[in-house]
Amino acid sequence: MSTADIALGAKETSVSEETFGTGYLEERKLVGRWRSPWPQVVSFLFVAAIFYVTWWIFMDPRGVLRLYTPQVGYMYTRWILIIAIWMVYLFHYWPFKRSWLERTHPIIKGIVLTLVMTGILLILIRGFFFGFLGNFAITYFSPSRMVAELGITEFFAMEYASLACLMFAALASWLSPAWPVAFENRPWDKLKQPALGITVLVVTFFIATMIYLATMHSHMGIIYFPWQYFAAVTPPWWMNIAGTVSGNFHIAWIMCCTVVVWLVETIWERWPFSEIKRTGLRGLVTFFGIIVIAFAFAFGIYFAQELAFGPAILGDRYMADPGWRWLHVGETMVFFLLPAMFITFYCGNWPKKFSKPVNWTIRTVVTFILGIAVYVFYYKTGHLYLGVQQEMAHAMQYPMVPTIWFINMMLIHHWFMDNWPGFKKIKVAIVEEK
Repeated sequence: MSTADIALGAKETSVSEETFGTGYLEERKLVGRWRSPWPQVVSFLFVAAIFYVTWWIFMDPRGVLRLYTPQVGYMYTRWILIIAIWMVYLFHYWPFKRSWLERTHPIIKGIVLTLVMTGILLILIRGFFFGFLGNFAITYFSPSRMVAELGITEFFAMEYASLACLMFAALASWLSPAWPVAFENRPWDKLKQPALGITVLVVTFFIATMIYLATMHSHMGIIYFPWQYFAAVTPPWWMNIAGTVSGNFHIAWIMCCTVVVWLVETIWERWPFSEIKRTGLRGLVTFFGIIVIAFAFAFGIYFAQELAFGPAILGDRYMADPGWRWLHVGETMVFFLLPAMFITFYCGNWPKKFSKPVNWTIRTVVTFILGIAVYVFYYKTGHLYLGVQQEMAHAMQYPMVPTIWFINMMLIHHWFMDNWPGFKKIKVAIVEEK
């Protein structure tokens, strides 16, 4: 195996026992091509350019495919994120060999891995959700059946089916990375690929399905008239807790869970959970600690909206409706994920020179200040270049779509393209495992 681009002191198995991409992200060594801040500036501009070109082609209501309907585009955006996580965190780039990841030019690697991701995306959406589930299990997953058998218009049939898919995606986007981050893929961490990836995927998919049935399914049951009370719990059980029958209540805390998972993995570097030495206890505390922190964020942001916009009133104008308020909790939380990932991907998790608590605090404060700045910038200017609505509270205003789309481009750039062209991998020594 080539020794290029492996971090100093990393151990690697022989060619005959190659472990595909296991450890690739942790062991690669990326350095800026120029002095800071130019690698960071170039990387941001490169990702922003790819974001805007692809947004215009696929999403922009004024563009080519115009998938921002908004639910269709929202659905694809969320599942792109999840499939990228599956490819990297669960399957460790399987079936691509470690040597291929190290030697292939970032552009070629980015194109090939993105095409694979797209193929999986289409099979999952069109084959599993629209095809299998929609035709053999739950009708609202099939646009064609809703049109043919229920008389729903083609547009709304696609919107409802897309809504169901993206609500499932919300759970998958939390649980798929949560198991590797919290439990470090235990108790199956000794399995080889693809057995490891398949096992963790099946387990997290099963948990997501159970939570979906207990949360999002009842939301889908009440968007039709009459309410589907034989198939779903109506009115939904969370009505008295959330002040609304809308499933956006679950979108709020689940999106907070998703963002907190990545805060733990990026700028927090799994601290303070990493201080727990017992692996089993560390996994449990990390997993449920993420949920506790997420609920604190969810109810804290909801309360902040009460202070900023006035009390929520069921049946009042859109901005005052509790359903929109809970949705906006999740939308607000995702804005903080952009700077967190930028600090980790392109700034080497700056700063590093202080103690862990001090570094943790500085990164967190910077992240939330920048997140608020992105929030304000989006609502002030987004309608000018994204084709979205100008109003903050509008039925066609879904800021999670462009925000997560930008995050997807960052993940492709960092995971698939090694931060090219602003950064490069360096060749360093390797210690062979005997």
